[in-house]
Amino acid sequence: MNILGISAFYHDSAAAIIRRGEILAAAQEERFTRIKHDASFPINAIKFCLQHAGLQINQLDAIAFYDKPFLKFERLLETYYEFAPRGLVSFLQSMPVWLREKIFLRRIIHQELSQLPGYEPRKVKLLFPEHHLSHAASAFFASPFSHAAILTIDGVGEWATASICKGEGNGIEIIRELRFPHSLGLLYSAFTYYLGFKVNSGEYKMMGLAPYGIPDDPQTQEYIKIIRNILTDLKPDGSLWLNQEYFGYATGLRMADDAKWEKLFGFRRKNEDEPLQQHHCNLAYAIQAFTEEAVLLMAAEALRITNSRNLCMAGGVALNCVANGKVLQSGICEKIFIQPAAGDAGGALGAALAAHHIYFGAERTPSTQSDAMQGAFLGPAYSDLDIEQTLRKFGAPATRCESAEVLYAQVAALISRGNVVGWFQGRAEFGPRALGNRSILADARHADMQKKLNLKIKYREGFRPFAPAVLAEDAPEYFDLQTHSPYMLLVAPVKNSRRHPTPDDYHRLPLLERLYTLRSDIPAVTHVDFSARVQTVHKETNPAFYALLVAFKQLTGYGILINTSFNVRGEPPVCTPEDAYRCFMRTEMDYLILNNFILAKQEQPEWRESDTWKEILKSD
Repeated sequence: MNILGISAFYHDSAAAIIRRGEILAAAQEERFTRIKHDASFPINAIKFCLQHAGLQINQLDAIAFYDKPFLKFERLLETYYEFAPRGLVSFLQSMPVWLREKIFLRRIIHQELSQLPGYEPRKVKLLFPEHHLSHAASAFFASPFSHAAILTIDGVGEWATASICKGEGNGIEIIRELRFPHSLGLLYSAFTYYLGFKVNSGEYKMMGLAPYGIPDDPQTQEYIKIIRNILTDLKPDGSLWLNQEYFGYATGLRMADDAKWEKLFGFRRKNEDEPLQQHHCNLAYAIQAFTEEAVLLMAAEALRITNSRNLCMAGGVALNCVANGKVLQSGICEKIFIQPAAGDAGGALGAALAAHHIYFGAERTPSTQSDAMQGAFLGPAYSDLDIEQTLRKFGAPATRCESAEVLYAQVAALISRGNVVGWFQGRAEFGPRALGNRSILADARHADMQKKLNLKIKYREGFRPFAPAVLAEDAPEYFDLQTHSPYMLLVAPVKNSRRHPTPDDYHRLPLLERLYTLRSDIPAVTHVDFSARVQTVHKETNPAFYALLVAFKQLTGYGILINTSFNVRGEPPVCTPEDAYRCFMRTEMDYLILNNFILAKQEQPEWRESDTWKEILKSD
C-alpha cells in the first residue's frame, strides 16, 4: 500500500510517502524553492517523493492532507462572530482568500496534482485527518513504542491547540483537547512578536535569548507574575486560559495589543534592529520558564490519564528543546520520543501514517531497537556525477579523496586547525535541524568559534548558541544526559567537571560579557547557563558523520563538533550541490566537502555574484 501525505498553505509545506507503513521519503518544499518556510503546494517535494519511491501518481492508494479545512473555516467564522465587532478588518481580508481558495481545497489539490503525468482525480482517494491527529500519528507511529501517551502542542490546528492522546498498537485515541483561542503555542508566539522576532520562525531565537535573563532579578519575577496573574491562568493539569483583552491573534492582524503590553511590562515592543537590553532578556526568560512549567504539567497529565510510562511529543512547541529537557530530567516518564519534524512539515508524514494504520487498519509492529525515522535522513541525495556537473558549471577546483578513511582524516585535521567546513553528504534531513548531512562543522574547543560562525558564516545575531554533535557513547562524558538525543531536541547541562569558574557577578554582567566568558573546555557549544542542545551521533543511522567524529577524536581526544545547519540567515538549509557551493562562496567558510570532494576557498575562482544579497537577508 502506497500513501502520500501532504501539508500545505500555512507554513512549512511538505510531502512524505510510505509503503506498507515504511517511511520511504519526506521533504519540505522550502528545500527546493529556496523560500524559507514556503507554504505553497509542495509540488516539488511530491515529485521527489514519487521519484524516490519509483511510483507514478496513479499508483497511490491514497493521498492524505494533514488537516480538515472546513473545521478551520468553522473556527474562523465562530471566532469572528464571538468577538464582533472586533476584527472586522481582518475578517474582510481573510474571507476572500478562504472563499476563493481554502474552502475548495479538494479542488485545489486536484488542480495542483494535475501537473503530474497520469493523474486522474476520480481515481484518487483523498483523506483529511484532523491536524492534531496528524501530529500525534507522526510521533506515535514513528516511535519505537507499542503503547504511549501522546502530547501535541502547537499554535492551533482546526480548533485544538494541544491534545492528549493514547497510542496503542495501530490506534490513537484522542482523550483531551485544549481549544482555541487558549494556546500555549500562540502565547509563546505573542512574546516572540513583542520581542521583535518573526512569528512562526523566531521562536527558537527567543528560546536562545532566555538564558540571558536574570532569574532572581525583581524585574524578571515581576514579569512572571504578570504572565501568571494577568495574561494567563495555568491549571494543575496544564490546561491554560488566556486573557483575550491583551491578545490580537483571534481577530486581528497582530499577535498582541502593543499598547496594553507596554503598560504591563513597562517598555514598548522591540523593533527588529533595536539592540537587545536586559529587560528583553528577562522577559524572554519569564515566558520560557512559564512554558517549561506548562509543558511539564501537560506531560504529567498525559502520562497519568493514559497510565503510560512512554511519552511521544509533536507539534511546534515540541521543538522547544529546553522544555523537552526539563520533562526528561523530571523523571515523570521512562522513555520519550519527539518527532524530529515536529511542526507542520511533520504533519504530512503523520497524515500518511494515520491513513495507513487508522483508516486502512494496517497492523503495526514497532522496532524495539530504534524509531522509524531512519535518523530523519529522508530527503534527496546526490551522486558524484551530480557533484562533478556542479564543479564544471562553476569551474570549481576540487580534490577527490581516494577513500572514505582518507576523507575523514583530512577533514578532521582541517577542523582541528580552526577551519569552518561545509559538510554535504547523503540524504538531506527532514525537519528543521541539521543532523550531519547538510551541516556546517567547526571545533567546539575554540573560544571564538561561536562569534565567528554567527557573524561571518551565518550572518545572524551574536547571542545565538550552537549545538554540539557528539559520539553517542561519549555523550555522558560531556553532558548530564542519560538518554540518546539523535534529533537535537533535548537540552542538557554541561558536566560540572568540564566547566570553568566564572566571576561572582557572572549573571549580572552585560550580555556580551557573559557571552564571551570562557565557560568550559567546549566553550563554543556551552550556552551562558551551562546548557547545550545535544545531538548524539549513531553509527547505525549516519555512519559517515560518525566516522568523522571518530577521526576527530583520534586526532584531538574530543569526539564532539559544532553542528549547525548549512545555510545563512533567512534561507533554508541547502539541498543540492549547487546550493551548497553558492552558500560556501557567499560566506567566509574555509572548506566545502561534497561527498568525497574537498574544495578549498582560497583555490576557488573569483565569485562574481554581487554581494548585495547580504543587504536583503531576510530575518528568520
